[in-house]
Amino acid sequence: MQNILPFYSQNGSINGIQRGLNFGSAHATIMNHGSQSYQSVNQQLRQVFDSLQLLQLQLSEDRALSFIKSSIFYLSFGKDDFIELLLQNALGTAKQNSTDKEFAHILADQMIHVIRNLYAMNVKRIICMGILPLGCTPRVLLNQYNSTAQPHDDDDDVARGCVEEINVHVLEYNRELREQISELHVELTDAQLLFCDAKDVKSACCGLGMYGAEVGCLSKDMACDKEASHVWWDLYNPTKAVNSLLADSAWSSNPLPICRPMNIQEFFTVSV
Repeated sequence: MQNILPFYSQNGSINGIQRGLNFGSAHATIMNHGSQSYQSVNQQLRQVFDSLQLLQLQLSEDRALSFIKSSIFYLSFGKDDFIELLLQNALGTAKQNSTDKEFAHILADQMIHVIRNLYAMNVKRIICMGILPLGCTPRVLLNQYNSTAQPHDDDDDVARGCVEEINVHVLEYNRELREQISELHVELTDAQLLFCDAKDVKSACCGLGMYGAEVGCLSKDMACDKEASHVWWDLYNPTKAVNSLLADSAWSSNPLPICRPMNIQEFFTVSV
């Protein structure tokens, strides 16, 4: 599949929209964190709405509706919300309005709201991705080491496992979102909804210091020689090898069946 054109590059072209659009950004969140460095899912929803309005203006109503219903929308959110929470906890600036478990439920509820909004725009085919185990990311492992290491610990001799407390909350988000999407299947009978996640690894390929996490990836010159041997590319993001593995698994259930109730290849064959 060819790279999808970014939303900001399509310049109102109907041909660009019909080839597919990428509404994503480097840092995309479910919640609005009030930072210009993050783009919230609500901002992307407005972009989707504008694009679909353009379709309806330049195509006939029937053609536009048929195109929208046959299009597949791929949603991958939540990682940056948890990362923002982790950073706030590390700095001691997190607002204690909810527990981490409640936070996971709030994020899942918001994603269901997003799916409902898309459905209201006549979008009928949606793929929703879960979150990878952030408790195994290089930066989290480094923070754990710095907070628990003893003065005479040898970095090479101290074995550190993933931070399961963080993974528990990520898994709670994935579980809650998966169950709510299953419930939507019953309610939105003419919609095709797919949920994919990976349940399950430590050093970043691109970075410096312990776990490659003390200094983040500033340029490709910092990258390791064998990216394919790493799970993580930088502080929080997986390598191309892992993304390729997840893509193959999501597409054909090979090598891992990570999508429910079917894989994406089967999803394409289902009529709406």
